[in-house]
Amino acid sequence: MGFKEMVKADIEVFLNPEEFAEKHTIKFDGMTFEDIDVTLIKVKQSDRIIPKDDHMQGVHLVTAKAYFSVEDTDGKYPEHGAHFEIDDGEALGKPFFERYRVVTVENAMGMACLELELYDE
Repeated sequence: MGFKEMVKADIEVFLNPEEFAEKHTIKFDGMTFEDIDVTLIKVKQSDRIIPKDDHMQGVHLVTAKAYFSVEDTDGKYPEHGAHFEIDDGEALGKPFFERYRVVTVENAMGMACLELELYDE
């Protein structure tokens, strides 16, 4: 097995809903992709390094990382600075979406790797 085959096998495990991923609906660039495998890693507020000059009381920066196969999004993924929405439960019987801003984006051998941020009050 060559290097590319090993990486592809690792990606399949990382995006497997029986291992790490969960089924989500994501939205970006006016497109919606339903029921795809996404590994979403949220960083707790307490884990965030707060700069000394951060004086915004009551506003918290929530960061997350999202990983999904670009095959599931027809080869598309959001650009730096774009909005990225992912379902995060239900409210009043409808899916609730968290809306993030894309900080960094990388296509790592067919897997989209996004760093996201969300301002929360």
